[in-house]
Amino acid sequence: MSHNLLVRVTHWINFLSFVALAVSGVAILMAHPRFYWGESGYFDTPAAFELPLSVNLDQTGWGRDLHFLAAWIAVINGSIYVVWSLVLRHFRFTEYKYLQRLAYLSVIFGLLPLTILTGLTLSPAVTAAFPMLFAIFGGRQSARTIHFFAADLLVLFLIVHVIMTIRSGSVNSMIGAGAK
Repeated sequence: MSHNLLVRVTHWINFLSFVALAVSGVAILMAHPRFYWGESGYFDTPAAFELPLSVNLDQTGWGRDLHFLAAWIAVINGSIYVVWSLVLRHFRFTEYKYLQRLAYLSVIFGLLPLTILTGLTLSPAVTAAFPMLFAIFGGRQSARTIHFFAADLLVLFLIVHVIMTIRSGSVNSMIGAGAK
């Protein structure tokens, strides 16, 4: 199978933005490795769970800035991919097996929107304009906890996706070898 230029470019942009999101996400976690449920939570309140990371508050500024930038790149790029795919019926996935189609569609139309909405709920400016996000996710800290687990699932999907692409020998279709 050979992918066209738009599929290859959007996949590479997503890959790079995912790397930036993962690196910046770790920096954010280093600044506060505790998770809560509800609206509030801080070091002096009981956590639902805590990651065994050393707290490093020096990481939070650049980590949040990079996370915000990479997230918007991923959202814009992903939107271009989804619109293009819907218009040209790319989501028919005729060359993919049922489980592959299910995984891709679950990520594209389930996990990614969940991650985006929970990420937006973490922004005070966004929740001031759309306070219903608090109701949907049960508060800012609940949204952060859901965001963490959804992001972990996305990273797991990415790792499995890349491994399967390499194992199937179809990696050439993403680097342009034999492309349309």
